[in-house]
Amino acid sequence: MTNQENALPLEEHLQMIPSELEIIKRHFEKKSMEFGKKIEQLKEEQMKLVLDVNIHRLEAEKLKNGKNKADEDLNGLRTYY
Repeated sequence: MTNQENALPLEEHLQMIPSELEIIKRHFEKKSMEFGKKIEQLKEEQMKLVLDVNIHRLEAEKLKNGKNKADEDLNGLRTYY
């Protein structure tokens, strides 16, 4: 076989080499996927933080109500004695 017979036609050879546009497209798709995953992680983290805030808010409300009840009881005792 001669070199000419082994050589791919120019068109096929060019198809094997990714164009600059194809390289940029692949890079964009990769980054897009990475950002998508990061967005999902941030959404999960946000949900956890919202739950934490709600728990702390409820605990604070519970403590406030307990303090108010204790103050009422103390005032009642002062009035009684």
